[in-house]
Amino acid sequence: MSRGARIWAVEIAAVAASIVIFWIPLYFVVLTAMKSAPEASLMNLAWPSKIELWQNVKDVIRFGDFMLLRAFWNSSLLTVLSIAAMVIFCSMAAFVMQRRNDKATPWISFFVLAGLIIPPAIVPTIWVLDEIHLFKTMAGLVLVEVALGFPFCVLLYRGFMAAIPREIDEAAVVDGYGAFRLFFTIILPLLQPVTATIIVTQSVTIFNDFTNPLYFFPGAKNVTVQLTLYNYTSQFVSQWNLLFANILLITIPPLALFIFFNKRIVAGMTAGSVKG
Repeated sequence: MSRGARIWAVEIAAVAASIVIFWIPLYFVVLTAMKSAPEASLMNLAWPSKIELWQNVKDVIRFGDFMLLRAFWNSSLLTVLSIAAMVIFCSMAAFVMQRRNDKATPWISFFVLAGLIIPPAIVPTIWVLDEIHLFKTMAGLVLVEVALGFPFCVLLYRGFMAAIPREIDEAAVVDGYGAFRLFFTIILPLLQPVTATIIVTQSVTIFNDFTNPLYFFPGAKNVTVQLTLYNYTSQFVSQWNLLFANILLITIPPLALFIFFNKRIVAGMTAGSVKG
Protein backbone atom coordinates (compact mmCIF):
# COMPACT_ATOMS: atom_id res chain seq x y z
CA MET A 1 0.00 0.00 0.00
CA SER A 2 1.34 3.40 -0.98
CA ARG A 3 1.91 6.22 1.52
CA GLY A 4 -1.04 8.18 0.17
CA ALA A 5 -3.35 5.18 0.51
CA ARG A 6 -2.24 4.64 4.13
CA ILE A 7 -2.97 8.27 4.96
CA TRP A 8 -6.43 7.94 3.41
CA ALA A 9 -7.06 4.74 5.41
CA VAL A 10 -6.02 6.43 8.66
CA GLU A 11 -8.23 9.45 7.96
CA ILE A 12 -11.24 7.28 7.13
CA ALA A 13 -10.67 5.24 10.30
CA ALA A 14 -10.44 8.45 12.37
CA VAL A 15 -13.71 9.79 10.91
CA ALA A 16 -15.44 6.44 11.52
CA ALA A 17 -14.17 6.36 15.11
CA SER A 18 -15.41 9.92 15.74
CA ILE A 19 -18.85 8.96 14.40
CA VAL A 20 -19.05 5.90 16.65
CA ILE A 21 -17.65 7.56 19.79
CA PHE A 22 -19.25 11.03 19.58
CA TRP A 23 -22.00 11.45 16.98
CA ILE A 24 -23.96 8.21 17.53
CA PRO A 25 -24.31 8.78 21.31
CA LEU A 26 -25.31 12.41 20.68
CA TYR A 27 -27.86 11.27 18.09
CA PHE A 28 -29.21 8.73 20.61
CA VAL A 29 -29.63 11.44 23.28
CA VAL A 30 -31.47 13.80 20.92
CA LEU A 31 -33.62 10.99 19.51
CA THR A 32 -34.68 9.66 22.93
CA ALA A 33 -35.46 13.18 24.16
CA MET A 34 -37.94 13.48 21.27
CA LYS A 35 -39.89 10.30 22.16
CA SER A 36 -42.84 9.53 24.41
CA ALA A 37 -42.21 7.58 27.62
CA PRO A 38 -43.24 4.13 26.20
CA GLU A 39 -41.12 4.53 23.05
CA ALA A 40 -38.14 5.86 25.03
CA SER A 41 -38.25 2.80 27.29
CA LEU A 42 -37.37 0.59 24.28
CA MET A 43 -33.91 2.25 24.14
CA ASN A 44 -33.39 1.89 20.39
CA LEU A 45 -32.49 4.13 17.45
CA ALA A 46 -35.95 4.01 15.85
CA TRP A 47 -37.46 7.35 14.82
CA PRO A 48 -40.37 8.40 17.14
CA SER A 49 -43.96 8.04 15.87
CA LYS A 50 -44.65 11.55 17.26
CA ILE A 51 -42.07 14.16 18.18
CA GLU A 52 -42.59 15.28 21.80
CA LEU A 53 -39.33 17.15 22.38
CA TRP A 54 -40.96 20.45 23.37
CA GLN A 55 -43.36 18.76 25.80
CA ASN A 56 -40.49 16.81 27.38
CA VAL A 57 -38.43 19.99 27.74
CA LYS A 58 -41.34 21.80 29.43
CA ASP A 59 -41.89 18.84 31.80
CA VAL A 60 -38.21 18.85 32.74
CA ILE A 61 -38.15 22.61 33.41
CA ARG A 62 -41.33 22.48 35.53
CA PHE A 63 -40.27 19.40 37.51
CA GLY A 64 -39.71 19.90 41.24
CA ASP A 65 -40.88 23.54 41.32
CA PHE A 66 -38.42 24.57 38.56
CA MET A 67 -35.51 22.69 40.12
CA LEU A 68 -33.54 22.76 36.85
CA LEU A 69 -33.47 26.57 36.82
CA ARG A 70 -32.22 26.58 40.41
CA ALA A 71 -29.60 24.03 39.41
CA PHE A 72 -28.44 26.22 36.50
CA TRP A 73 -28.06 29.17 38.89
CA ASN A 74 -26.04 27.13 41.42
CA SER A 75 -23.78 25.61 38.75
CA SER A 76 -23.22 28.97 37.03
CA LEU A 77 -22.40 30.70 40.33
CA LEU A 78 -20.08 27.85 41.32
CA THR A 79 -18.29 28.01 37.96
CA VAL A 80 -17.84 31.81 37.93
CA LEU A 81 -16.55 32.04 41.51
CA SER A 82 -14.22 29.05 41.11
CA ILE A 83 -12.75 30.29 37.82
CA ALA A 84 -12.19 33.80 39.20
CA ALA A 85 -10.37 32.40 42.24
CA MET A 86 -8.33 30.00 40.09
CA VAL A 87 -7.15 32.70 37.68
CA ILE A 88 -6.08 35.09 40.45
CA PHE A 89 -4.50 32.72 42.97
CA CYS A 90 -2.99 30.21 40.53
CA SER A 91 -1.36 32.91 38.41
CA MET A 92 0.05 34.62 41.53
CA ALA A 93 1.36 31.33 42.90
CA ALA A 94 2.90 30.41 39.53
CA PHE A 95 4.58 33.82 39.31
CA VAL A 96 6.21 33.42 42.72
CA MET A 97 7.24 29.80 42.03
CA GLN A 98 8.68 30.76 38.64
CA ARG A 99 10.68 33.73 39.91
CA ARG A 100 11.92 32.27 43.22
CA ASN A 101 15.18 30.34 43.15
CA ASP A 102 15.98 29.08 46.64
CA LYS A 103 16.10 25.72 48.43
CA ALA A 104 12.37 25.69 49.26
CA THR A 105 11.20 26.16 45.66
CA PRO A 106 11.69 22.54 44.47
CA TRP A 107 9.80 21.24 47.52
CA ILE A 108 6.95 23.70 47.01
CA SER A 109 6.73 22.68 43.36
CA PHE A 110 6.73 18.99 44.33
CA PHE A 111 3.86 19.36 46.80
CA VAL A 112 1.80 21.48 44.41
CA LEU A 113 2.26 19.16 41.43
CA ALA A 114 1.64 16.09 43.63
CA GLY A 115 -1.98 17.19 43.58
CA LEU A 116 -2.18 16.00 39.97
CA ILE A 117 -1.81 12.35 40.97
CA ILE A 118 -2.98 12.14 44.62
CA PRO A 119 -6.75 11.43 44.78
CA PRO A 120 -8.89 13.68 46.99
CA ALA A 121 -9.77 12.41 50.48
CA ILE A 122 -13.53 12.82 50.76
CA VAL A 123 -14.15 12.12 54.45
CA PRO A 124 -11.27 14.25 55.87
CA THR A 125 -12.25 17.10 53.56
CA ILE A 126 -15.85 16.96 54.81
CA TRP A 127 -14.56 16.96 58.40
CA VAL A 128 -12.39 20.04 57.74
CA LEU A 129 -15.21 21.92 56.01
CA ASP A 130 -17.57 21.05 58.87
CA GLU A 131 -15.07 22.28 61.47
CA ILE A 132 -14.73 25.66 59.74
CA HIS A 133 -18.52 25.82 59.14
CA LEU A 134 -18.28 25.69 55.34
CA PHE A 135 -19.83 22.25 54.75
CA LYS A 136 -23.01 22.43 52.59
CA THR A 137 -22.12 25.99 51.57
CA MET A 138 -21.24 27.45 48.17
CA ALA A 139 -18.01 28.91 49.61
CA GLY A 140 -16.89 25.47 50.80
CA LEU A 141 -17.58 23.87 47.41
CA VAL A 142 -15.69 26.69 45.66
CA LEU A 143 -12.68 26.03 47.88
CA VAL A 144 -12.79 22.33 46.97
CA GLU A 145 -12.98 23.05 43.22
CA VAL A 146 -10.12 25.57 43.44
CA ALA A 147 -7.98 23.16 45.43
CA LEU A 148 -8.52 20.33 42.93
CA GLY A 149 -7.79 22.54 39.90
CA PHE A 150 -4.86 24.36 41.52
CA PRO A 151 -2.00 22.01 40.41
CA PHE A 152 -3.11 21.87 36.75
CA CYS A 153 -3.56 25.65 36.50
CA VAL A 154 -0.22 26.39 38.20
CA LEU A 155 1.49 23.96 35.81
CA LEU A 156 0.10 25.79 32.76
CA TYR A 157 0.86 29.25 34.16
CA ARG A 158 4.44 28.32 35.08
CA GLY A 159 5.13 26.89 31.64
CA PHE A 160 3.90 30.04 29.92
CA MET A 161 5.49 32.41 32.44
CA ALA A 162 8.96 30.98 31.84
CA ALA A 163 8.98 32.80 28.49
CA ILE A 164 8.41 36.22 30.09
CA PRO A 165 11.87 37.84 30.58
CA ARG A 166 12.94 38.75 34.09
CA GLU A 167 14.22 42.05 32.66
CA ILE A 168 10.58 43.21 32.55
CA ASP A 169 10.34 42.70 36.32
CA GLU A 170 13.62 44.53 36.93
CA ALA A 171 12.63 47.47 34.74
CA ALA A 172 9.30 47.78 36.55
CA VAL A 173 11.03 47.71 39.96
CA VAL A 174 13.43 50.43 38.81
CA ASP A 175 10.38 52.50 37.80
CA GLY A 176 9.02 52.16 41.34
CA TYR A 177 6.51 49.33 40.87
CA GLY A 178 5.63 47.25 43.91
CA ALA A 179 5.02 43.50 43.75
CA PHE A 180 1.22 43.64 43.37
CA ARG A 181 1.32 46.52 40.86
CA LEU A 182 3.98 44.68 38.83
CA PHE A 183 1.91 41.52 38.72
CA PHE A 184 -1.55 42.95 38.01
CA THR A 185 -0.54 45.70 35.55
CA ILE A 186 2.25 43.97 33.61
CA ILE A 187 2.44 40.20 34.17
CA LEU A 188 -1.26 39.23 34.32
CA PRO A 189 -2.19 40.91 30.98
CA LEU A 190 0.64 38.97 29.29
CA LEU A 191 -0.98 35.70 30.42
CA GLN A 192 -4.16 36.09 28.35
CA PRO A 193 -3.63 33.02 26.06
CA VAL A 194 -3.12 30.55 28.91
CA THR A 195 -5.80 32.28 31.00
CA ALA A 196 -8.31 31.70 28.18
CA THR A 197 -7.32 28.03 28.09
CA ILE A 198 -7.81 27.67 31.84
CA ILE A 199 -11.15 29.48 31.79
CA VAL A 200 -12.59 27.20 29.11
CA THR A 201 -11.22 23.85 30.28
CA GLN A 202 -11.93 24.40 33.97
CA SER A 203 -15.37 25.93 33.30
CA VAL A 204 -16.50 22.82 31.44
CA THR A 205 -15.03 20.58 34.17
CA ILE A 206 -16.64 22.45 37.08
CA PHE A 207 -20.01 22.99 35.38
CA ASN A 208 -20.25 19.26 34.60
CA ASP A 209 -18.90 18.13 37.98
CA PHE A 210 -21.05 15.45 39.61
CA THR A 211 -18.98 14.04 42.46
CA ASN A 212 -18.00 17.14 44.43
CA PRO A 213 -21.52 18.71 44.63
CA LEU A 214 -22.86 15.28 45.63
CA TYR A 215 -20.45 14.98 48.58
CA PHE A 216 -19.78 18.59 49.65
CA PHE A 217 -22.99 20.44 48.68
CA PRO A 218 -25.91 18.14 49.57
CA GLY A 219 -29.52 19.29 49.92
CA ALA A 220 -32.48 19.96 47.61
CA LYS A 221 -31.81 23.71 47.53
CA ASN A 222 -28.14 23.11 46.69
CA VAL A 223 -28.81 21.00 43.60
CA THR A 224 -26.53 21.43 40.56
CA VAL A 225 -27.24 20.53 36.94
CA GLN A 226 -25.66 17.07 37.02
CA LEU A 227 -27.54 16.09 40.19
CA THR A 228 -30.89 16.79 38.49
CA LEU A 229 -30.35 13.57 36.50
CA TYR A 230 -31.37 11.68 39.65
CA ASN A 231 -34.93 13.02 39.32
CA TYR A 232 -35.99 10.62 36.56
CA THR A 233 -34.57 7.25 37.61
CA SER A 234 -35.47 4.96 40.47
CA GLN A 235 -35.33 1.27 41.32
CA PHE A 236 -38.65 0.43 39.63
CA VAL A 237 -39.52 3.33 37.29
CA SER A 238 -37.34 5.38 34.92
CA GLN A 239 -38.56 8.20 32.67
CA TRP A 240 -35.95 7.92 29.94
CA ASN A 241 -37.52 10.56 27.70
CA LEU A 242 -37.33 13.18 30.48
CA LEU A 243 -33.88 12.02 31.55
CA PHE A 244 -32.44 12.47 28.04
CA ALA A 245 -34.27 15.79 27.61
CA ASN A 246 -32.56 16.90 30.83
CA ILE A 247 -29.19 15.69 29.51
CA LEU A 248 -29.78 17.65 26.30
CA LEU A 249 -30.55 20.88 28.19
CA ILE A 250 -27.57 20.72 30.55
CA THR A 251 -25.21 19.82 27.69
CA ILE A 252 -25.95 22.96 25.67
CA PRO A 253 -24.05 25.61 27.78
CA PRO A 254 -20.67 23.80 28.03
CA LEU A 255 -20.92 22.60 24.42
CA ALA A 256 -21.54 26.16 23.20
CA LEU A 257 -18.65 27.44 25.33
CA PHE A 258 -16.31 24.80 23.94
CA ILE A 259 -17.31 25.46 20.31
CA PHE A 260 -16.98 29.24 20.71
CA PHE A 261 -13.56 29.15 22.41
CA ASN A 262 -12.15 26.07 20.65
CA LYS A 263 -9.41 28.00 18.82
CA ARG A 264 -8.35 29.79 22.02
CA ILE A 265 -7.90 26.46 23.82
CA VAL A 266 -5.54 25.14 21.16
CA ALA A 267 -3.66 28.45 20.94
CA GLY A 268 -3.18 28.66 24.71
CA MET A 269 -2.02 25.06 25.11
CA THR A 270 0.40 25.39 22.19
CA ALA A 271 1.82 28.67 23.43
CA GLY A 272 2.41 27.24 26.90
CA SER A 273 4.09 24.10 25.65
CA VAL A 274 6.40 25.84 23.18
CA LYS A 275 7.48 28.71 25.39
CA GLY A 276 7.74 26.57 28.51
